[in-house]
Parts: sequence; structure tokens; C-alpha cells
Amino acid sequence: MKYLLYFLFLLWPLLPAAGQPALPESGCHPGGKVDTKAALAPGCSTAPPPPVRTMAEWEEIQAVVITWRRDFANLLTEIVRHSHNECTVLIIAFNEEEVAQRLLFEGIPLDNVEFIHADFDNFWIRDYGPWTVYRNDVDSLMLVDWIYDDTTRRRDDTLPRPIAAHFGLPLYSATEPPCDWVHAGGNNLQDGMGSLFSSELVLETNPGKTMAEIEAIARAYLGVAPGRYFTMPMLPYDSIHHLDMHMRFLDEETILVGQYPEGVADGPQVEENVAFLRQLPTAFGNPYRIIRIPMPPDAWGRYPDEGGFYRTYTNSIFINKTILVPIYEERYDTTALRIYREQLPGYNIAGIDCDNIVDEYGAIHCITKLVGVPGPLRIAHARLRDTENTEEPYRVEAIIQHRSGIGGATLFYRAGPDAPYTAVPMSLEDEAASRWAAAIPPQPAHTEVQYYIHAAAQSGKEQVRPMVAPEGYFRFRVLDALDATENPAPGQGLSLHVYPNPAGRVAHLRFRAGQAQEVRLQLANQQGQVVWSAREWLPAGEKELAVPVGELANGAYHLSVVHDGGRIGRVVVVGK
Repeated sequence: MKYLLYFLFLLWPLLPAAGQPALPESGCHPGGKVDTKAALAPGCSTAPPPPVRTMAEWEEIQAVVITWRRDFANLLTEIVRHSHNECTVLIIAFNEEEVAQRLLFEGIPLDNVEFIHADFDNFWIRDYGPWTVYRNDVDSLMLVDWIYDDTTRRRDDTLPRPIAAHFGLPLYSATEPPCDWVHAGGNNLQDGMGSLFSSELVLETNPGKTMAEIEAIARAYLGVAPGRYFTMPMLPYDSIHHLDMHMRFLDEETILVGQYPEGVADGPQVEENVAFLRQLPTAFGNPYRIIRIPMPPDAWGRYPDEGGFYRTYTNSIFINKTILVPIYEERYDTTALRIYREQLPGYNIAGIDCDNIVDEYGAIHCITKLVGVPGPLRIAHARLRDTENTEEPYRVEAIIQHRSGIGGATLFYRAGPDAPYTAVPMSLEDEAASRWAAAIPPQPAHTEVQYYIHAAAQSGKEQVRPMVAPEGYFRFRVLDALDATENPAPGQGLSLHVYPNPAGRVAHLRFRAGQAQEVRLQLANQQGQVVWSAREWLPAGEKELAVPVGELANGAYHLSVVHDGGRIGRVVVVGK
């Protein structure tokens, strides 16, 4: 079989291009309306037909694209190994035969691997490769591009064209004045809902443009909603200033952010950025869920402010039901991989050694690009949060869209990991917004509720969210309603700082109380089981408490502190 595959590969240049025809530029989801002016910036005649939406990385993809660099063949081989069963792997290479032989030698079949022979300068395709957008949210599939901000790599900037041609897709490029946008893909984080996050590098690379002009271009080409382009200060020790080096979206409302020990390296600026994120509303109008993940030192124990390499766990990538995560050393990797598995249950979390590449300021996200599927069945959802409500149903809403229309949707839930799922039909409540809804019955305290959404299009296509359901799911906990409901009196305020976080043997809680009071503390695991609890008397002023976590398994735990004025919640990460 191996030799047959190799023989077929040798015939590759004689075969027709493995592309797909461009989709028609017409059609809307039910209730949708085409606003031909909504996304056009002044003079952007090369923009895609509006309105457009940029695909989120957790949506269904047909291909992952990489450029092959021989000195990092081991890393690239592992990306192909973990991706080829999830989607097509498109490899841009100078020597296709050499790459094919390497993959076959490693036991990787070529039946889902395709090649493009094209010139390029380096393999940071995240920054210069094309982006998937859809007209009317889920209709016509298109690709968009801009000017690569590394002007020394001219050949890299030409690659979107052969990629678009390979898939038979239209390409719209923001390269001509007044819409000439100089940008980097690693500094372009999107939620699939019209939100875009960049560092202020985007202003430095476009010195002749105002932020309003940049936003207009982003709206025309990427569908960024008005007021939803957010920029943050650059980090002092991240020399490339790409946000994917220390943060990423896990879903529409969850952002994974790297965390340094207090006061170390880029830690202070990252914490300022986190404080900024906490003030922003999501596209659904809720606060963002901020999940922290350690930024590990290099092999010599150094952080970037000491000359250490910029190791990062946020530079990961969704490949349909698999998530590829950069790893470096087992003592640090164990905690990082556990955090991914806790936040994204059911996904195949695959760690790939990136220690040899991270000293060039990049990892897996930086060297991969995704191409979405034609005709996606989109399910956008604001996952339910932990609650103390034990009396009222838990309402579940989702935006569900397909270009053929939606035939029906179902909510599945269960109260516990071993319970069977219960199905609840969802109703179309707002046709114009494609909003469907159902409710989960109220549950008693100390219950973990797991749920997912299933939808079927009129065309017969089916999809679930999360994509790995029913093995994977969204979840929330019904908490014990311990806290008082009265408004706190003046002077009763309580602040809490947890350090170190991640913690090894002991996590320290530093309190500052406006007045003396008793507090009740609980530490619970991801299944809602209380693993430690205490009652403590806090005097007015400062006091520190020690929480023994040395015997706990590595991972994230929920700390709840009930005081006279309410409840404080924190996530405590345990990492040996």
C-alpha cells in the first residue's frame, strides 16, 4: 500500500488540480438580508461582497495549510501526523517528492495530503496566508489577504494566490490604496462574531492611517463589527508583538491568557491587558471568561527578561476535533495540557515539541493556516456560567445557520458524567437573528450540568457544538448558595490576591478587609467536588491564609470565598 501511494504521488503533476469550484455569490440564511453598503470602506473596490464574517478557528475546516522548511521537518511531520485524519493537509514545498518520502517513511499515508510547488521565504504562514470569510455568515466561501508586515519576505506575500487557486476560491486582497493594510496574522485574533483583537503593532505598521481607517478596512475585508476592534499595548519582551504568543480564543466568550510569576518578564503588562479584557463585553454582551495558563521558563529556568526563550502554550491550533498544543518540558507541559483538557473536554489534545522553534518567536499557531468548509452549519453559543440558581430553568440560546435553512435543533443535557443525556427540542425564537432556544430544568446545588447542541440543516447536513459532542460538552456548576443577598455596608469590601498561581505545595490567599468579618472558603475541582474548605476570621486590614494543594492533582480548581458582602471567585491552578 505504501508503494502504491508513493506511485500515485509521482503522478501528481499529471492529475487535474484538486480544487473545488467557487461557490455562487448569492443566497442568504433564512431571514438574512444583504446590506451592500454595510461592509464597504471608502475606496475599497477590491473588498469581498458584503456582508462578510471571518471564520472562528473552532469551526469546521476542510484543510490546514503549512509551508515545508527542511530544518523543522520533525515538527512539521508531527503536525501532518495529527491532522491528516481530521482534514486535508496542504503542503507548500520546494521539493514535493522529498516531503512525500519523509511522510511515508514516518508511516503517514498521502491520501489526504496535497501539495503546491511555490516559492516562499519562510514558514510563518499564519502571518501571510489567506483568511477564510463567508458572505452572509455561512453562504459563499471566500479568502481574504493583506500586505505582510515583513517587507523583506516578498515571496511569502504572494502565496495566498496559489492557495486560493488550489481550492478554486475567490481571493480579495487589501493591498491597494486606500485599503492597503499592513498586518500580521499572529496579531489578528478573531471570535467568529465580528470581534478582532490586535496589539498596537497594527498602528506602527500602518503609520499613515488612523485607527478609524484601519477599522474600516477590517470591517470591509473581515466583517469586524463597529466598535469591536480592540487593541492592547505591546509587551516589552515579546519582540514580534503578536497576540497569539500570549493569548487565544477558545470559544466566543473564553480567552486563554498566559501568566507569568508576579512581576516577571511581560507579567505586569499582561496583567494590565487582562484587566482591560475583563472590562469588555463579548459579542453576546457578557463578560469574557479569562482562563490563565502558565508561561514556562526555558530549559535553564530563565524568563524572557533574563534572556530566556519565549515559551508559550497559547500558540495552539484547532484542527476540527484535535487541538495541537506546543510543549517543551514534561514538568511544565503536564499542567498546560491538563488545562486544555479541562476547558475543552472531548477534544484530542495533542502536544507537539516546539522547543527548537520557539527561540525564533513562534510555535504551532504561527506555522499553520486554516481553510473553512463550503456551506458550514454554524452553531454560535454563549456557554452557560456557574450559577447559584436552584429554582429557575437554565436558558440555552444559540445562533444556528446554514445556507439551506435549519430543519431543527435539539439541546441535550445531563446532570453528571455517568447520567444519560436528555433531549429537549429547541425553538426558533428570532428568525432574522437565527436564534434558537431551549431550557434545562433547575438542578440542586453541587450539580455539574453537561450539555451540547445538535442541529440539522434542510440539506440534510448535521452538526453539533461542541464539535466533539456527545463525548465532549459544555458544562456549568450549580453552586451552594452560601453568600448573603444584602448589599454590603460601607467599609465591608474585601479584596483577594492568590499567589503563586500556578501553585506547587501551597497557594497563599492575601486578603484586605474593610472590617473584621468571618469568611467561608471552598476549593472545588472541575467536577464540582469540594476538595478543601475552611472558616476563617479576618481582621480589618490585611491577612494571609495558606491553602495546602500539594496533594491535589495538577489542574484548575474553583475557589469560592463567601463574605459579609457577597462572594469572591478565583481560579487556582495547581502545577507541580
